[in-house]
Amino acid sequence: MPLTRDQITRRAAGELHDGFYVNLGIGMPTLVANHVPAGMQVWLQSENGLLGMGRFPHEDEVDADLINAGKQTVTAVAGASFFDGATSFAMIRGGHIDMAILGAMEISQDGDIANWMVPGKMVKGVGGAMDLVAGVKRVVVTMEHTTKKGEPKIIPQCTLPLTGKDCIDMIITDLCVMHRRVRDGLKRFEVTEIAPDVTRQQVEQATSAEIWWSPELKPVAV
Repeated sequence: MPLTRDQITRRAAGELHDGFYVNLGIGMPTLVANHVPAGMQVWLQSENGLLGMGRFPHEDEVDADLINAGKQTVTAVAGASFFDGATSFAMIRGGHIDMAILGAMEISQDGDIANWMVPGKMVKGVGGAMDLVAGVKRVVVTMEHTTKKGEPKIIPQCTLPLTGKDCIDMIITDLCVMHRRVRDGLKRFEVTEIAPDVTRQQVEQATSAEIWWSPELKPVAV
């Protein structure tokens, strides 16, 4: 069965390490905050000015003034700090964020990402993704493998306006986990884990990009 959004973000939380500073993009990536392993100290940053973001609040914990970059109410962990946008982006552009976990509309086989606009549709703002993909040390994408119409989102070349080029290190979808590899000077995504009961044929039918398969392919632990 394809992974649920909760399972995708739980797998993404497996990429966290103690002491990491991590930015979570809006949408699905924010669910990673609910899966930080117990006992691990990870500082989650939101570019609207919060370092130390916690899980989503229970009903009796909601504070309308405490929100993430996606305008969702969140919690703050002990030791959290609040600051202005200039300081927040200085953290990102200065290379002080270890990892960003973002959503995407399209990913190219060369590691490009498009995730900020669809021409002709209203755009509320560019957001911080362009700075994140250029400034953080590692970029992980969590997303559904195809569009709602079933069209591939991992494609030879992005057709939507780019957020960044040659910048994605890892993709986690409802069908599989892919890592960026380099062989003979060529960069492609290699499938290293596959969702339970999902077949290689299903992944290949849902992917129009050229991909590689790991000889040590294993099931996603859910």
